[in-house]
Amino acid sequence: MRLAELSSLSGMPAATIKYYLREGLLPPGRRVTATRAEYGEAHLHRLRLIRALIGVRRLSVGAAKRVLGTMARQPDPHRILGTPIDGGPESPDGDRERAKAPGVAGARRLVTEMGWDVDTGTAATRSLGEILHALSELSTGIDWRTLLPYARLADRASELDIEQLNGAWGPEEAAERAVLVSLLLEPALLALRRLAVEDKSVRHFQGVEGGAESTCEEAAVRPLPEDGRGSPSVSFGASKGTAT
Repeated sequence: MRLAELSSLSGMPAATIKYYLREGLLPPGRRVTATRAEYGEAHLHRLRLIRALIGVRRLSVGAAKRVLGTMARQPDPHRILGTPIDGGPESPDGDRERAKAPGVAGARRLVTEMGWDVDTGTAATRSLGEILHALSELSTGIDWRTLLPYARLADRASELDIEQLNGAWGPEEAAERAVLVSLLLEPALLALRRLAVEDKSVRHFQGVEGGAESTCEEAAVRPLPEDGRGSPSVSFGASKGTAT
């Protein structure tokens, strides 16, 4: 197909496709003449992948290029899952400084407690350490022990991730699936968590002044169970006591 047809099928402007060609995100087409090239289904699929990375996952063009480069260099899904892809490369000095940052020790303690066989010098460990340090400075009372139940949930979620990679795919397909599971399911989990928190907030704090009034219209019409005196009873959960 020609560029115009590729643009029509992909829904991307021809100028955008040319930009991705120049930046190396999209491989060149088969040259027919000095001014014309032909493209195939592989190009259309690559454009859809690029759109998922940049348009849905909100990666920068540079980060998307690194992801695609990682897929080409390391078709092993295990290596792809362990590769930091959102940020740019760091200098060795920067890595060493961040590895000694406050909070990293707590992050490594959590990893040890969970029994995870991972490199504790990775960006994920450093990021977790930075978060723990910030929470400590704000006197939240949240430390690595507090995160253990969350870590157990993450451990179960990771098993589901790995299940998504079980299939009869070739190296390239497996590498792409690893990228999609790693990059697209991560924000999906965050969105699901936010929806779940919104639901629990409505259930837990409905009726409280300034609570979930604007969070969910359903809270205004959801019927409440009546108590023995015929008046609605409002439950705030064990941690908040019960009001009737």
